[in-house]
Amino acid sequence: MMQTPLTMTQMLKRAEMFFPKKQVISRTTSGIQRFSYKEFADRTRRLADSLTKLGVEKGEKVGTLAWNHHRHLEAYFAIPCMGAVLHTINIRLTPQHISYIINHAEDKVLLVDPDILPLLEKCGSELNTVKAFIVMTDEPELPETTLSPVYHYENLLKEANRTFSFPDDIDENAPAGMCYTSATTGNPKGVIYTHRGIVLHSLALGLADSGGLSEKDVAMPVVPMFHVNAWGMPFAGVWFGTTLVMPGPYFTPKLLAELIQTEKVTITAGVPTIWLGLLKELEEGSYDTGSLRSILCGGSAAPKGMIKTFEQKYKIPFKHAYGMTETSPLALISTLKSYQEELSPEEKLELRSKQGTLVPGLEMKIVGKDGEVAWDGKEMGELCLRGPWIASEYYKDERTKDAFRNGWLHTGDVVTIDEEGFVKIVDRTKDLIKSGGEWISSVDLENALMAHEAVFEAAVVAIPHERWQERPIACVVLKDAYKGKTRKEELFDFLKPQFAKWWIPDDILFLDEIPKTSVGKFLKRTLRDQVQREVLK
Repeated sequence: MMQTPLTMTQMLKRAEMFFPKKQVISRTTSGIQRFSYKEFADRTRRLADSLTKLGVEKGEKVGTLAWNHHRHLEAYFAIPCMGAVLHTINIRLTPQHISYIINHAEDKVLLVDPDILPLLEKCGSELNTVKAFIVMTDEPELPETTLSPVYHYENLLKEANRTFSFPDDIDENAPAGMCYTSATTGNPKGVIYTHRGIVLHSLALGLADSGGLSEKDVAMPVVPMFHVNAWGMPFAGVWFGTTLVMPGPYFTPKLLAELIQTEKVTITAGVPTIWLGLLKELEEGSYDTGSLRSILCGGSAAPKGMIKTFEQKYKIPFKHAYGMTETSPLALISTLKSYQEELSPEEKLELRSKQGTLVPGLEMKIVGKDGEVAWDGKEMGELCLRGPWIASEYYKDERTKDAFRNGWLHTGDVVTIDEEGFVKIVDRTKDLIKSGGEWISSVDLENALMAHEAVFEAAVVAIPHERWQERPIACVVLKDAYKGKTRKEELFDFLKPQFAKWWIPDDILFLDEIPKTSVGKFLKRTLRDQVQREVLK
């Protein structure tokens, strides 16, 4: 067979050649803008030329601090296709963490949305390697800033060469992108993505039993482009000629519902908190969501009640998926097998609420204290993964040895696997609750609580206990209509038939909100401290 390299350049060229009429629909601060893929490719080449003139060379990092819009998408391709490395920076991190990762990655140029400039200005004096800042603005003039030197994105493109030629000698194993973990403890950890890994991951997103992304789709990645490359949807979408809808900055559930309706979105992706908000909007308003063939949900476990409502009330197929920064991220997806479609609605819901089966191309093993666990849906173990889009190390980080051992990524996620190969996340290794020598899954308790009609969100954490070592405490945010009307005894009565007596939380606390990480996951460490202070009062 021919040994031809798998690089992102071929992805962009394919869109340019075969799908010049397809569109990127981009919401920015000035409204909706539309670009054909021919225009997109032209602008992408100009951006690559501009970065080259600013001195960016092969292998050097270019950072982005931006929302989901067309300029960010242009950077997604211009930077890797010129041989440099796209470094998407999580704008929801602290200024200290942002400074750390920019310096650690050694970014040479930063592309920044204007509303994010104040955040970056707090880091300005600490950035050791940055030689230029490019502001991605709709306005004709640059905003005032203390950063220097600063360039106007659109002005650079006007002056750039539209016939810029991408190099044809990029190694498929060369770095194309990088992200940093969202750091619940310590400094964020960097993960490098190669051209080969991104191409193969994109192919996996197009498989019928995974994302099924195709030219016919209108895809709206709601998951931020600074979070694991928006789960790879922008890369795959451009390659396949998919119409892309970029929801832009500061979107609301109402705005998402309107975009789904007006742009006839067929597939969208985001974390459970996004879909809880959309569900509330659908229940309060009137929208046509008939175009949607799939919602992809990941980042944390989706409540069964939410899945059931989307599928049964709104007839929107809901796909649970699993991944992490280290896995590019798609690793598991809950696609039912053909004969499982004959199961009862409750049995199918049980399967859909799991993280699913392994995506083709990857390998996994689930390791408990006595070796690999049984496929019985009961025995717990840590999920380990390997494959062509799984990282092999952290970027210049000694913590590599903790997570990558003997050719496997040890995810830190405790799971079960059933007879059909469906994996269910039970907990993070650090979030399992050990009570009297037995394990309690905080995730199972959370999902059960969120199935109650009054509960908007629920998180369960452990607090120390003299006799039992640890005991669970549940924290609940009620839906607006139930606030002041729902008592904790009602929730206890709801849980008791579902769990063994020793699983039932010692208390249920009502909160106005549950603290979350920058990507919408429950921030268990902060919540645990908050609960302990409350209990010790």
